[in-house]
Amino acid sequence: MAKRIKIKELLSSPQTDTEINVKGWVRTRRGNKNVAFIAINDGSTIHNIQAVADLGQVSEALLKKVTTGACVSVTGDLVASQGSGQSVEILVKELEVLGEANPEEYPLQPKKHSLEFLREIAHLRPRTSTFSAVLRMRHAMIFAVHKFFNDKGFINLHTPIITGSDAEGAGEMFRVTTST
Repeated sequence: MAKRIKIKELLSSPQTDTEINVKGWVRTRRGNKNVAFIAINDGSTIHNIQAVADLGQVSEALLKKVTTGACVSVTGDLVASQGSGQSVEILVKELEVLGEANPEEYPLQPKKHSLEFLREIAHLRPRTSTFSAVLRMRHAMIFAVHKFFNDKGFINLHTPIITGSDAEGAGEMFRVTTST
């Protein structure tokens, strides 16, 4: 079995002509009667990697399960891309659907969604390009602040919060007042 590699690593320092494994969610699938092109994203970068599946090697029944939002594991050879838009692509040797996504019910389709619509599906927001970019930026900024203070010898601690509001019935145990 080939070693699983994150898409960010593949796109930043591609070593072509090696067997790799990628796991992630299908962003789009398109193709014709001979070949299927599957755009996969694992959340490590905003960019997708394209997997090229020869319909002679992958069954049509399996490809019907590969819809937008499905979770897949792709094993294949990383090669220089012949098309424009990406430097490398995966020639599929083995395709496994880890989780299906019914296209009739899965709310994220390959189109632009309003922020109002995304508020209603909070559990899927990180799979959109907008929110995944925001989350990566927040991570980088928080990490930089923590690294700065850690390098200066500070210790990060989380202190308990004392509040006057009754949270989960704890106010009945003791009373906090402002009187002296």
